[in-house]
Amino acid sequence: MNEEARHQWREAVSRPLEHDVFHPVSAPFALEIGAASFGGKWPPHNTDHYLVVRAGRMQETIATSLGAADLPPTFEEYAYALLIADGLGEQGAGSRASRVALSALAHLGLRYGKWNVRVSADNLAEIAAQGEFFYRQVNDVVRQASENDLELADMATSLTALYVAEGDLFFWHVGHSRAYLFRHGVLTQLTMDHTLAEQGHDARKPATSAKSDFIHLVTETVGGQTAGPNVDSEHIKLSSGDRLLLCTNGLSDVVSNDQIADQLAQFRSPAEECRQLVDLARCAGSPDDVTVMLADYTVRSERSAARTAS
Repeated sequence: MNEEARHQWREAVSRPLEHDVFHPVSAPFALEIGAASFGGKWPPHNTDHYLVVRAGRMQETIATSLGAADLPPTFEEYAYALLIADGLGEQGAGSRASRVALSALAHLGLRYGKWNVRVSADNLAEIAAQGEFFYRQVNDVVRQASENDLELADMATSLTALYVAEGDLFFWHVGHSRAYLFRHGVLTQLTMDHTLAEQGHDARKPATSAKSDFIHLVTETVGGQTAGPNVDSEHIKLSSGDRLLLCTNGLSDVVSNDQIADQLAQFRSPAEECRQLVDLARCAGSPDDVTVMLADYTVRSERSAARTAS
């Protein structure tokens, strides 16, 4: 082999492999999350609980004889579930109910979750149906827990859940906790309270399954009835800069939507905003437990560009 042929051979053998570059569609977003909870004056125990779960998939090369140019970089993409529960029931039963509900959901995610970290027209209905399936399963778990102990017989809980994947928000709701979207200075309440007052209940018809939390009669609960609750569910698109707020009625009963919007407009960190909102509720004399969770949704490329410009 002459020198020219040897050079051509070396060039051909060492040439980097050509691949279609894969740009993951859900990896570019980030969710910064904060939460705070404070026990109120009335219940002897804080009946609120909250949970954030990150589910994802990844690919990472651990060992290989190939060169770095032949391999993709480490890949990760995630979706997030944010949940808040406000238990109902006396003598610690409410605290037990919200704890059982969120614990059950965390385990159900491992058992039945299909890890839909990407959203398409083909799986929109599947994601929505899976959320409602989880609610039915959790209702059964809470019911079973209440039947196993007479002191917990009246326990039930509200449950509001958000699921963020790519640029999509799915939410499911039962009870009187709330979910809000704050976008471009406008606060939008995403959920409707399942209470006698809010639902316009006909007082002539007894609400046999309603549960009391000292102020409200809650008409839909997780664990309140064998057949399970009627779950509200919706799906919307997200935009970079959106803020997602979850809260129990300990906040919304005493702090107006305008006051909440004024606070969120200041765009402090989610952890700081949650502390400020809890303080607002306490200063307003909220007798109930107050729990707040805030998530800031950002498209990474836009966030990086903003940092570079500054």
